[in-house]
Amino acid sequence: MRNSSIYWGAIALLCTFAPAMAQEADWTKSKWGPADEIGAANYITPELVVKAAQLVKTGKTYPLGIETNSKTPAFPPRGFKLMVVQPGQAGIEGLGPNKATYNDDIIEGWVGVGSQLDGLGHLGIGHVYYNGNKLADFADPNGLKKLGIEKVPPLVARGVLLDMAAMNNTDVVKEGTAFNRAEIEAAAKKQGVEIRQGDVVLFHTGWTSLIGKDDKRYSAGEPGIGLDGAKYLTDIGVVAVGSDSSALEVMPFETKDLFPVHQHLLAKTGTYILENMNTEQLAKDKAYEFLFVLGQPRVTGAVQAIINPVAIR
Repeated sequence: MRNSSIYWGAIALLCTFAPAMAQEADWTKSKWGPADEIGAANYITPELVVKAAQLVKTGKTYPLGIETNSKTPAFPPRGFKLMVVQPGQAGIEGLGPNKATYNDDIIEGWVGVGSQLDGLGHLGIGHVYYNGNKLADFADPNGLKKLGIEKVPPLVARGVLLDMAAMNNTDVVKEGTAFNRAEIEAAAKKQGVEIRQGDVVLFHTGWTSLIGKDDKRYSAGEPGIGLDGAKYLTDIGVVAVGSDSSALEVMPFETKDLFPVHQHLLAKTGTYILENMNTEQLAKDKAYEFLFVLGQPRVTGAVQAIINPVAIR
């Protein structure tokens, strides 16, 4: 009987962990099929959007994007420059008999600066990306042939804010502080919120408050989600994970691996990343649950997008 109990106990454990083990063993195959290019956005259904919309009680809106300019610190060698010009108007009072004048702007720089959405074609493993797409088959200097930002549908979902600064009794969480399952569950329990499938989860750490005040510290490391925390959230089935920091995941990294959380979220599970989110006012108002709305610029073949999502209470 003892041997029988051990046997059936082992079988039970195998059945419990088999789905996760299978996904880890062959992460190149999406559960949404070989042609899928939108990953966790598949969790968003009309029914979930209707439920999320019911969270709006006061109509107060929160811009989640930070201001972006030439001084915004960014991951090297990224930079950003804006030029405002008046085409064809030099030396004249205006165009046509009515003297029409206008300003236009030109952006010269990288898309991955400031508040941004990381698309599924951003980070891979050995030149293999989400759903087994190989770099040689879909990357092109003129734009990605697959997994481009234009494929991402509007992200309208229930948003959840986890105030890790309050959880750690500080205004700015110390760099290198990892948020894994235990920390995430503790924060959610303290705030009285439940993380559900189809959610967008944001972390507040106070990190963006360093921009313009201590850019050196801001760029040297950061608090953020750890690999165990990322796996916990993707097991639940969230659509996107974001933070008020430049790279979302904890830095220095937990191991010698580089950007393991990015690899797990983007390449392995098709879960979107939101970086440099402006969560300060949400945290101040203790707005832990809200309607999240994002319609990103549909630049064909783009890897990322500069964004300003909106939280609505």
